Amino acid sequence: MVADARPHVGRFAPSPTGPLHRGSLVAALASWLDARAAGGRWLLRIEDVDEPRCSREAADTILRQLDALGLYWDGEVVWQSRRTALYRAALDTLIASGAAYGCACTRRDLESQPLASDGARRYPGTCRDRPGVTPRAWRLRVPAGEVAFDDRVLGRIAVDVAADAGDFVLWRADGYCAYQLAVVVDDADQGVTHVVRGADLLTSTPRQILVQRALGLPQPDYAHVPLVLDAHGEKLSKQTRAPALEPSDARADLAEALAFLRHPPPADALTAGRDALLAWAVANWRPQRLAAE
Repeated sequence: MVADARPHVGRFAPSPTGPLHRGSLVAALASWLDARAAGGRWLLRIEDVDEPRCSREAADTILRQLDALGLYWDGEVVWQSRRTALYRAALDTLIASGAAYGCACTRRDLESQPLASDGARRYPGTCRDRPGVTPRAWRLRVPAGEVAFDDRVLGRIAVDVAADAGDFVLWRADGYCAYQLAVVVDDADQGVTHVVRGADLLTSTPRQILVQRALGLPQPDYAHVPLVLDAHGEKLSKQTRAPALEPSDARADLAEALAFLRHPPPADALTAGRDALLAWAVANWRPQRLAAE
């Protein structure tokens, strides 16, 4: 793998549908450590593009939690809900180039299709070359063949997006920009060079690479870290009512997250203050440990 010579810019991009929990802390901490260990910048983006599911109260809670953990960010917080014009401009570019097309299909139309790796229905291309469509949504025209990239934790990943998902949605029928387009536009606009996030988003990465290519945007370096699971082997999430992080437990939560990330702090770091613990973690951050069996 060729080293990325660009100045390191990382980011954490939570959706404000609830507070941070142990699982989201692992992703945030790994991203923060990766940026700080490289002497880079770490940005915070609130992914509230899906406005009906998000709340300002949840976003404010996340900001307070990060502050209590000592995971300070650089620059201003970016809010996706304020960037619709950027997303629409990108979509217009894709439409003009023929990379995106209008789709009139409903969910009911796709009920018989197999599930893709992200749990959505695979799109069979019904409207791909269908003239006179009144668009409900807009889709990317996905080329045939594998999309491959080198993940710093998981190694070489290759996915045939056309076979797995088909032409995926860029702009939703309810009028909101889809996650895959918004993330690509934001990462490029903010100059993000390194994306460190949970392995649950691995299926999104080949799709985002396709959007980057269609828009002529640079591809970040990717690292997908292991997921924290509950007692039933399910990913900790807001949907499964994972307990929120408490500000008073910041040092203990950080130590637990570091141990999960295969960076267990020594005794002297454990008994030190929060900032000393984080300083130890930055000095000792080795993401290749996550790839070890």
